Amino acid sequence: MSSGQGSAGNVIAALCSFFIPGLGQLLQGRLLLAIVMFVLAAALWIIWMGWIIHLWSIISAAMFKPNRA
Repeated sequence: MSSGQGSAGNVIAALCSFFIPGLGQLLQGRLLLAIVMFVLAAALWIIWMGWIIHLWSIISAAMFKPNRA
């Protein structure tokens, strides 16, 4: 979907992660990381610390650079 950092695909992925942590990574095809971020954010929001994972999810989606083969 995305062609590198700053691409429209990464902006869309970051916006998706803003609303649901891990959704941006899922759109980028990074299933395992998406699951980890979603579960960690959900678990940590119970103690009001989920914003840390939430921000990590947004930044990770925005700065993703796919491997070129």
